[in-house]
Amino acid sequence: MLDAPSSSPRLALVSEDPLARGALARVLSDQAEAWTVVAAGTQVELEATRGEPPDVVLWDTGLRLEEGAAPDLGAPVLALVADEAAGELALGAGARGLLFRDVAPGMLGAALHAVARGLTVFEPGLSQVRTAPRNTAPSGAPGPDTLTPREREVLGLLAEGLSNKAIADRLDISEHTAKFHVNAVLAKLGVQRRTEAVVRAARMGLVTL
Repeated sequence: MLDAPSSSPRLALVSEDPLARGALARVLSDQAEAWTVVAAGTQVELEATRGEPPDVVLWDTGLRLEEGAAPDLGAPVLALVADEAAGELALGAGARGLLFRDVAPGMLGAALHAVARGLTVFEPGLSQVRTAPRNTAPSGAPGPDTLTPREREVLGLLAEGLSNKAIADRLDISEHTAKFHVNAVLAKLGVQRRTEAVVRAARMGLVTL
């Protein structure tokens, strides 16, 4: 961690590619209001060693984004994506903003400030991602098609009473990813507790108790 002036916006830079991290850090340092990169590294590294939350997280998703959760560093996430497909995944993973990886420096700086203030930002070329249905039933109520195949697996394991760690072990995924899927299930079923999710899912015929 680097010490940052209190008046300087604090940013965590997440990328699997060290060259991409270096390039983005240089771009941000050239901004009129320079960002202070308080942490830079891979998602696993930063989540394992995180300290005081930054103001915003810049997540370079690379050329190919696999299923998973956005970096969990206690701050809103702006994702840089290669295409609309990656944008869909990043948005579903919890990103608050989407920009293409070749975004102009000025737009990047403005978007980071907006996301840090709690706003949602989409580059115009990613407007279809923003307006596309996000696994929501037309009536606004969840239905059998609302959950992804992975979320259905997680729901079944919730019905067995498994913890996040046990779910992660059963599905051979990280505990953080398991937590992400559990939260997605709760949100899509419109509940706040795991037991409520199981009861509602049983009433909908998604699980058998």
